[in-house]
Amino acid sequence: MDTKQSLFHGWLLAGLLTAHVSGWAQTDSTGMQLSDNASHTQTLGTENRLSIGLNFMTHGEVRGGGLPGNANPDETVEKRANFLLGRTRLSVGYERGVLEARAVLQNQAVWGQKNNTTVNLYEGWAKLTAPFGLFAQIGRIALSYDDERIIGPNDWAMASRAHDLLRVGYQGHGHQVHALLAYNQNPENMTTGTYYKDGAQAYKTMQVVWYHYDVPKIPVGASLLFMNIGMQAGQKDNNAHTEYQQLVGGYVTYTPRRWKVEGSYYRQMGHHEDEIKIEAWMASGKVSYYPSDMVRLEVGYDYLSGDDYVAVPKPGTIGLPRHEVYKGFSTLYGSHHKFYGVMDYFYESAYNSGFTPGLQNAFVGVQYRPIAPLTVKAAYHYMAVATTLEGLDKTLGHDIELEAAYRFSKDVALSAGYSFMHGTKTMDRLKHEAGDSNVRWGWFSLIVSPRLFSTKW
Repeated sequence: MDTKQSLFHGWLLAGLLTAHVSGWAQTDSTGMQLSDNASHTQTLGTENRLSIGLNFMTHGEVRGGGLPGNANPDETVEKRANFLLGRTRLSVGYERGVLEARAVLQNQAVWGQKNNTTVNLYEGWAKLTAPFGLFAQIGRIALSYDDERIIGPNDWAMASRAHDLLRVGYQGHGHQVHALLAYNQNPENMTTGTYYKDGAQAYKTMQVVWYHYDVPKIPVGASLLFMNIGMQAGQKDNNAHTEYQQLVGGYVTYTPRRWKVEGSYYRQMGHHEDEIKIEAWMASGKVSYYPSDMVRLEVGYDYLSGDDYVAVPKPGTIGLPRHEVYKGFSTLYGSHHKFYGVMDYFYESAYNSGFTPGLQNAFVGVQYRPIAPLTVKAAYHYMAVATTLEGLDKTLGHDIELEAAYRFSKDVALSAGYSFMHGTKTMDRLKHEAGDSNVRWGWFSLIVSPRLFSTKW
């Protein structure tokens, strides 16, 4: 066991001991919000609360264009894809005094998929809370921090994302601080070392510290985030070790009256799992204005740094250039669908040959709610790479998005949308190869989420 692993195990043991000997504070189901001390006289009682709920999500998509060209000219291929997906979740929650627990079982698949019998544990955790703003939570947890750009559940994806970890924290007088500790292992490695590859999580170890402060009497909130991520490097039987990369940055909001101003900056450093140095960064800004309760206008810009080389070799050449430094920013474990266009063209799917040219995303949008249950949206995105490409323009394309959502009741909601992206030759080179640059995408989502049973005794 190396020094870094020993240090991590020491932190983990210290966190568990601290959670055991401290008092506990009331939190909500995510651990993000804690109640004030006045409520603890109620939560320290012996009343039991049990709730059972279902969540059904039916999602359909029609895709056209943007697909690679057919290598066999004699074979006719329909350049579109139509499919339906279904996701079912069964959740059970329990509360008594300082104890809270939750378990969520999940099944998801394309309609008609063969052998759709897999049910997995999406969430499963226990939490203790105490006076003085302290809490501890352990298990499989869907995390959500700030605007979810770096850490979020990415719930648009059918499987979503959760993490196996220990979370301890404190909140009081406008301050929130969370510490997260994770260590992942394969089950077969009980006697053959600590090699971790192709597991449920992308990383082997992770330590996170998040701090948030709400300024009194001023509508300003600020967060700081530090992450240390250990990735498995080497081979199981040859130089197996852990490479560490770090992310540090912050997120700020300012919400005077009918305005909301958001900004973030993050920097990545350390080493990639292939032992190459990382020097990457991103910055974003967004301004929203609410002229009335029915209308929201927004404008924003995202910049994510990119690598210097086009990883697609020119005709007649062999091999790819080796990077001395990775400059392509990784968005890690965020809810990517909220940013960079709803088609998830970037950071959900890779560029050709794994190249990461970065991204510039300039956007404007409007949201209108003519009646309480109905919301309609429209947005435009200008997409460009962040790095300079030899013989290619930086512009990737222009994306237009339309969306509508209607809530029939507290438990039933329907949303649908249509997007069109006009891509450029740069987009063809980096994403489509010889495909159709004009991408069309229509979708709908029906969510039914009834509470089946709740009781207290």
